[in-house]
Parts: sequence; C-alpha cells; structure tokens
Amino acid sequence: MNLKDALQSRRSIRKYKDRSIEQDVVESILEMAETAPSAGNLRAREYFVVTRPEIKTMLSMAAYGQEHVAKAPVLIVVCADPMKSERRYGDRGHLYCIQDAASAATCILLSAQNTGLGSCWTGAFDDEAVKDVLAIPERLIPTAIITLGWPDEKPTPPSGQDMAEAVHWVK
Repeated sequence: MNLKDALQSRRSIRKYKDRSIEQDVVESILEMAETAPSAGNLRAREYFVVTRPEIKTMLSMAAYGQEHVAKAPVLIVVCADPMKSERRYGDRGHLYCIQDAASAATCILLSAQNTGLGSCWTGAFDDEAVKDVLAIPERLIPTAIITLGWPDEKPTPPSGQDMAEAVHWVK
C-alpha cells in the first residue's frame, strides 16, 4: 500500500472481528512506531500492550465506558516521558514528549492500516485510572489508547475540511 492510499483509506474502526492478532504483527507495528520523529531523537515515549480481557474491560471503564476498548483484540497505550525530554529541553520538553508520543501513535495507526488491521485512537480517558490499571510509573503520561483488530465495519469517509479556511499563506 502506498502512503497516499494508507492516509486516504484509514478510518477509526470501533467494531472488530473475533480474531486474534499474532504477537509478531504487533511487534512489527511497534517497530514502525519507533520510526516516528522524535525531539533530539530521545524517543521520550513508551508502549503498554494489553490483550487480557479483564484488563481491557478495566481500561474501557477508564475510557468512560467506550465499548470498543474492551472488545478490541489488542490495545496499545502510548505514554509520553516528560522527564526524559525535560532533562534536555527544560519546560519545553513537556510539549516535545507529547509530540513524540502523538507522532508514534500516528505511525501505529498507519502501520495497522498497511497490515490490514483496523485501529482507533482513543483519547478520552481518565489518565490516573489508566495509570492505576496498568501500574504505569508516575513519570509517564498516557496519551492514547489505540485499539487494534481485524475490522468488522467499513465507515464512510468524513467530509473534509475546507482547505481555504484551514491554510494560511504567509507572504
């Protein structure tokens, strides 16, 4: 799949087939996540991979009851590491680690699409509840719960933004 096709065909998938995902496929997706840009190449991000149903159910509750979180075969919780970035960049490092994590999350979505998997970036959740469920170290900030699975829906493309309103040419 070429990049343009991956970008244009990717959708947020919230319904998945009852089919597992091989560990090597998830590992490959995570390897692609690590190709994402990173401030100072610090890679101030970490990943928590969840497949246990009871943990997914708890994360679904932390995500304000979003059912697709519990039903997806695999969850990847992407976390930012502010301390790692701030050691080099001071206060601005807090922003950079969030950007690092977001960039990696985007690569996960596109890698999943390229593999034929569906995914959904879930950003609405209680940070502290997610940290408690996964015993995430205090130094990390959960930034996304990404659901992965074989798609059982094909959402229509959303309407695009008017580029004339979104793009500002500075002359």
